[in-house]
Amino acid sequence: MNDTDTRQTNTMETNHTFDQQNPGFLRLWWIAARPYSLTASTMPVIFGTAMAATMGGAEIHWLRFAAAFFGMVLLHVGANLVNDGVDFKRGFDRRVNPVSGAVVRGWITPKQAFAAAGMLFALGTVLLAVLVVAVGIPILWLGLAGIAIGLLYSVGPFALKYHAVGDLAVFLDFGILGALGAWTAQTGSLSWLPVVWAVPMSLLVIAILHANNWRDIGPDTAGGARTVASLLGDRRSAAYYGFLVFSPFAVVLALMALGRLGIGPRMPLTFFITFLALPLAVRLMRRGLARKTNPDPTLFLSLDGATGQLNLVFGLLSTVALALAAIPC
Repeated sequence: MNDTDTRQTNTMETNHTFDQQNPGFLRLWWIAARPYSLTASTMPVIFGTAMAATMGGAEIHWLRFAAAFFGMVLLHVGANLVNDGVDFKRGFDRRVNPVSGAVVRGWITPKQAFAAAGMLFALGTVLLAVLVVAVGIPILWLGLAGIAIGLLYSVGPFALKYHAVGDLAVFLDFGILGALGAWTAQTGSLSWLPVVWAVPMSLLVIAILHANNWRDIGPDTAGGARTVASLLGDRRSAAYYGFLVFSPFAVVLALMALGRLGIGPRMPLTFFITFLALPLAVRLMRRGLARKTNPDPTLFLSLDGATGQLNLVFGLLSTVALALAAIPC
């Protein structure tokens, strides 16, 4: 048996290990929700709220924060469930992966996934209504845009994921709109500041999705789905992943420099603290580059979950940077 056959056998054995039957209610829905990915939607909300307080002079309304935070979680989990169900029905998703796959494991049916997603979208709409009453019309349009992107990502004749627009969709929905929505929930007004300063974090949101799609190039291409990863192919997907995990640090440097040249707002120098996440980005890049040689195939299969950890660390450090900048000298 050659090395390729060995790796394939290991992958099959690993998949069998993950495919546990009767997992229990909590574990079942925990896996179905893909919690590793929720940093993509929750960190921009935390960051946008902190920015509203430190840069926008807003007093934090904790009930509004809770509505924005849990509204994003509900939207994100609902979108995940819809995507899992649609992927399975269309034949794209047939392989069990370490950190996702409640539908493909046979734990729930696509119909059950859609029903749960509908309930979550309904609850999220209720939280949006609460924010509209408290804040006003601006938050309504942001919320409706988020819900629409979340649904159209997998559903409809031009489902965004299958037409190479998924990367842009998550960049907007779980990055830019998350930060801007959180800012607006606290200040009551729109601003370009959270949009621009959320760009580094939003690039890491794309990185989470791309790690998933890079892993799934084979089944996506065979099924006729066009993702950015499937269009790029394996080698260029590695380069694109490198761009996504390293460019946020370059953008932070650029924003700090441009502000001091009088172009845009001055990003505090405390954002240098985000570079503490750079070693993790390096490790993830090495992990991706070793996808064909590593004896443990799960390290590449779970790269999306590991990239979510980078997003979490980077987001927390960005929030700390805001807090440090707000401390009187």
